[in-house]
Amino acid sequence: MEMEMDSVEGGGRVHVDAAASSAAKEDGKARQGTLWTATAHCITAVIGSGVLALSWSVAQLGWILGPIALIAFASITYYTSILLTDCYRSPEPINGIRNPTYMAAVKSYLGPKHVLLCCIAQYTSLWGSMVSYTITSVTSMREIVRSECNHKHEIAGCSLSGNSFMVMFGAISILLAQIPNLEELTWLSVMAAVMSFGYSIISLGLSIAKWISHGDIRGSLMGVVSRKDMSISSASKTWGIFQALGNIAFAYTYAEVLIEIQDTLKSPPSENVTMKKATFNGSVITSIFYIAIGCIGYAAFGNNAPGNILTGFNEPFWLVDIANAFIIIHLVGAYQVFAQPIFAFFEDSIVSKWPENTFFQTGWTIRVPFTKSRSLSIIPAKIILRSVFIIFTTIVSMLFPFFNEILGLLGAASFWPLTVYFPITMHLSQRKIARGAPRWFLLQGLSLVCLVVCFAAMTGSVVGLIDSLRHAKLFHIEY
Repeated sequence: MEMEMDSVEGGGRVHVDAAASSAAKEDGKARQGTLWTATAHCITAVIGSGVLALSWSVAQLGWILGPIALIAFASITYYTSILLTDCYRSPEPINGIRNPTYMAAVKSYLGPKHVLLCCIAQYTSLWGSMVSYTITSVTSMREIVRSECNHKHEIAGCSLSGNSFMVMFGAISILLAQIPNLEELTWLSVMAAVMSFGYSIISLGLSIAKWISHGDIRGSLMGVVSRKDMSISSASKTWGIFQALGNIAFAYTYAEVLIEIQDTLKSPPSENVTMKKATFNGSVITSIFYIAIGCIGYAAFGNNAPGNILTGFNEPFWLVDIANAFIIIHLVGAYQVFAQPIFAFFEDSIVSKWPENTFFQTGWTIRVPFTKSRSLSIIPAKIILRSVFIIFTTIVSMLFPFFNEILGLLGAASFWPLTVYFPITMHLSQRKIARGAPRWFLLQGLSLVCLVVCFAAMTGSVVGLIDSLRHAKLFHIEY
């Protein structure tokens, strides 16, 4: 019923481009997002824990394949994201009916048969990113405490376990999860985006300093070697390459929240015009940092590049601590950006299934202190559901605290369906490109190549995860 009302209302307003306020409330939802808020959301979603593993990934690939892979994934992500922005409305990119979520766009263009696959891929990716961000934040928390203890020579006095840090991060996430929706998270995204620049610049600066200190470019053309006289086998080299591709894919993945970000934008100008500019800004900025950190980090550490670039630095300890603090603050914000679509999906589903049940809709409105007109709706059912979900996510993070393996698996599993397959398939449907046409062959060829690469990356990440699980203890995170 809601979609039908949206269609009628949207159809009556497609020619009233001058009425900005009416367009903003086309389906009853006020949208106030701008180019800059969308850019902030994009940067927050893209620059995450994946950037910390890029130097290690380049080390597995070497000086030839490493930079090529970084540039290739950046180019593919940007291109398919541009295609995806045009799918926000259907059947036309400008005057069509709104598709407020990724799944709504898939249903509109490809039909209900594709919705289940999209649902599994999108929400598994979003939830997996939340697990990854929990693990990464805990790593940074531990590094701060470790650094302080080493500096003060008080190792014995630092006994906090990794699980304690997990609980702390989960508690903060539960508190912030009570923010109603993605649009209300703008301030947190802006702060997180600033933090991402902060630790990226520090990581880059420390890598440059280390590179200059030893005066040569380390690493090799083929990356980590696999000769018999070295400590790594040919099989391990192969799995390492595949896992590295998964890590790079994870670093560039944000398509799962692109439509949701676009749904916060006001118009005019049309949402796809603004979102394309935001996507360009976010892609260029993040790609510059990614390529620089991945390559300069490899030049500094060579084939011994650590899985998390910041763990390779001990001094100056205060600067490393600041970088890790920036990571924690950024991932606290990014966690919420990825969590909000999940919350909205479950909450809307519950309300649709039980519309007469007031438990999921009854709450209180509280005025925000020190503001004139802002208020916050408190709904007990949402607090309970969101808190339970985050507690579950935190427990899973305790079970699988493996940084590189989790990143590679998530990137490999989500990149092809969400970043490549659905945007390309929806574009073909939208533009009515005939099967067998030159453009059809090119786009389908791109999709096939990405599928093969992602399958290989998933295989390598699964092998790495299985190997890590052999040496792991249940709910035990080594300090």
